[in-house]
Amino acid sequence: MAMKIRLARGGSKKRPFYSIVASDSRMPRDGRFIEKLGTYNPLLAKDDEKRVVMNMERVNHWLAQGAQPTDRVARFLEASGAKPKTTRANMKKAEPGDKAKKRAEEKAAKSEAAAE
Repeated sequence: MAMKIRLARGGSKKRPFYSIVASDSRMPRDGRFIEKLGTYNPLLAKDDEKRVVMNMERVNHWLAQGAQPTDRVARFLEASGAKPKTTRANMKKAEPGDKAKKRAEEKAAKSEAAAE
């Protein structure tokens, strides 16, 4: 059985609240899970200690059993120090296209010419 440590969404519309769960990877996101390992409340401030709460003993147990954390949960584990940091691919989706780059260059050139 392929195990995942992932987020299960709860909360009402526009008010997300997530449970960190260990589940079979074939189950739906909010479906059946084996064990609840913690919570994640994205509405709290980033420096609030209650934003991410995990039972690290059980998380380490499931990692030892071969459970794979999802990307978001892996980031939580890296922040807590339970997992070493990994390098990620820096996707170029956010990079502007060629036309937008040319427009920015032209705008910069016009502003330099106006400043002189």
